[in-house]
Amino acid sequence: MAATSEQGTSRSRRAIAVDGGLLLFRVDGVPVLLAPSWWIGSLVIVVLYTPLVGRFLPGASTLTSWLLSAAFAVLLGLSVLAHELGHCLVALRLGIPVRRLRLFLLGGLSEVARTPRKPGHEGMVAAAGPVVSVLLAAFCGGLMLAVPSGGAAWLLVAECAVANLAVGVFNLLPGLPLDGGRLLRAGVWAATGTRPTGTKAAVAGGGLVAFALVVWALWGLASGSEDRWLRLGVCVVTAWFVAVGASDELAAENRRAWPAGLSITELVRPVLQLPAESPVSDALAASAGRGVVLVRADGVAAGLLDETAAQRLASESPQSPAELAAEPIRAETVFLASEPSEEIAERVRETPAWQFLVVDEEGRPAGVLRREDLRAAMSGRPVP
Repeated sequence: MAATSEQGTSRSRRAIAVDGGLLLFRVDGVPVLLAPSWWIGSLVIVVLYTPLVGRFLPGASTLTSWLLSAAFAVLLGLSVLAHELGHCLVALRLGIPVRRLRLFLLGGLSEVARTPRKPGHEGMVAAAGPVVSVLLAAFCGGLMLAVPSGGAAWLLVAECAVANLAVGVFNLLPGLPLDGGRLLRAGVWAATGTRPTGTKAAVAGGGLVAFALVVWALWGLASGSEDRWLRLGVCVVTAWFVAVGASDELAAENRRAWPAGLSITELVRPVLQLPAESPVSDALAASAGRGVVLVRADGVAAGLLDETAAQRLASESPQSPAELAAEPIRAETVFLASEPSEEIAERVRETPAWQFLVVDEEGRPAGVLRREDLRAAMSGRPVP
C-alpha cells in the first residue's frame, strides 16, 4: 500500500507540474484543475466586494464582511465549476474527448481534444454551461424565499443566486471565447455550411463584448457608482480575457483551415506491400520514401514499417523480419480516401502517430499520409 500511495503522490505532483494547477478531482477520467491565478482573482474579489457587504447587511462587523466576501469568491468559483462541468459532461456524451477542466482567474475552461464536427454538437456543448448556471440561479432564487431575509444566511443564498446568474448571462454574450460566441458560430456555421465563417463572426462579436465591458467600467467611474472599483477590476480583466481568447480562436481556426485547391491525394505517399517476414534491410531499401504495409502469410496486415525503428534494427541485425519494426495499424490511424480533407487533418492532430494508412472504399491500401507532410502543407511549406 505504501508503494501505491507514493506512486499516486508522484503522479499527482507530475500532473500539477505539467498542467500548471492543483488537481481537485476527476470526472469520467477528465482532470479538474485549479490554476494558481484563481487565488489571485478570488483575492481581488474579496478586497473589492468587502466594502459592499455593509450595503446589503447593515451593521455587519469587519470580520463578517470579510468572511461573506470570501464566501462569495468561493461560491463564484463553484458556480464556474458547475458551469464547466455542464460543458464537459455534454461533450463526453457526444463522443467529444475532453483533455481537462481548468478554473483560473475569473473563469474556467473545458479543453476539448478535438473540435465538434457538426454545428449542432457545437451548439449543444456551448448551451450546456449557461443552462446549468441559470437553473442553479433559479434554485437559489427560490431558496431565498425560504430563508429569513436580512441575515448572513440569506445573503449567502443571494450571493449564490447572483453568482450563477452572472456566470450564465455573461457567458451568453455573443462573442468568442464565451458560450454565446460559440452559439453564434454554430448558427452561422449551420447557415453557411462553413465553420471558418462562423468563427470570424463570433470573433468580431468578442471584440464588441470586450469594448462594451471597458465602456461600462469607465461609465461606472464617471458616474461615481458604489461598485465602480469592483466593476473596473472585473471588467478590465474580463475584457482582456475575451480579447485574447477571441484572438486565439481566430488563430486556431486559421491553423485548421485547409489550403484552397489542395487535395489530400496530393499528400498521400505511394504504398508498397511486402511480406512481414522480409529482411528488414530489404524492406528499408524498397521503401524509398514510400509507405510500406507489412503483410503476414495469412493476409493480415502486421503494420506499417517504422523507418526509424527499421534503421535501428537493420544496423544491428539486417536479416531480422521487417515485422519487428512495424507500427501497428489501429482504427484511428486508418482513413478513407473519400473523407473530407478537414476531418482527416483534425484526426491527424488528435491522434498520436506519425503515419496513417489511407484506404479506398473497398478497404484496399491507397497510400500513406505522414504527419510531417500534412504539417508542411497546412503551413504553406513545400511537401517533401
